[in-house]
Amino acid sequence: MFDIHIVIVNYKMKDKIAVCLKTLFNDIQHSSLGVQVTVVDNNSQDGIKDFLQKEFPQVKCILQEKNFGFGKSQNTGMRSAEATYYFALNPDTVFAKGERTIERLYNFMEANPKVGMIGPKLVYPDGSLQYSCWRYLSLFQPFFQRTNLGKTRWGKKKVAEHHMKDWDHNSTRPVDALMGSAMFVRKKAIDEVGMFDERYFMYYEDIDWSLSMWEKHWPVYYVHDIVLTHIHGRGSAKVPGVVRALLKNKLARIHLKSWLSFLWKWKGTAKYYTP
Repeated sequence: MFDIHIVIVNYKMKDKIAVCLKTLFNDIQHSSLGVQVTVVDNNSQDGIKDFLQKEFPQVKCILQEKNFGFGKSQNTGMRSAEATYYFALNPDTVFAKGERTIERLYNFMEANPKVGMIGPKLVYPDGSLQYSCWRYLSLFQPFFQRTNLGKTRWGKKKVAEHHMKDWDHNSTRPVDALMGSAMFVRKKAIDEVGMFDERYFMYYEDIDWSLSMWEKHWPVYYVHDIVLTHIHGRGSAKVPGVVRALLKNKLARIHLKSWLSFLWKWKGTAKYYTP
């Protein structure tokens, strides 16, 4: 049994995974922790297995015959090796040199045994803050972010509330939900809550999992002084406007489907768990 099992899902992101893994292994180079890293490939056909065997032979590679999406692929990876903690990590993340990020995430959880899930502060490559922790989303949140409703005074307020823009993100605190790019989770919590809900192909599975943690009395925390760089392409938002996006952007259609699945699942039973 490992101390930490890090799972990265790949879909045509081999170059980003190369950077992520290089910085990750530098981060844990002098750590005594037992760490397993697994890459689950969603039929990318980008040569990821050969690349890993050559450059990172210590990484387990699971090839899938089709693209099963984020949550299901993460679950497949997590089930492949047992650990005290699991770290769902995006391939477009970069670890800062000398910060001992993985070890510090582990130490935080060891010091706070009642916490179920934590997420580090995420920043863009230029060092600016990325809003990676959220309050429970309102019913029309996607419309605020994709239409002119978001430019109204009311819309701006709703987006700011959801992204917690009223807070400077310079303190560690419980939050309703974390972005799925970096979720460090306790196995004991997963045993009670379950893994990612596989009804979501992509999007909203992170909010759903966070809320499920709270429902089972496992708090979710944003840890401000552990920092990770995240490139964050936001593929679903490349075409503005709901109608145009749905017609031209497959990821936008997936986003909408996941939102509807989220609403149907929770049916108004979810709530704000933190101030």
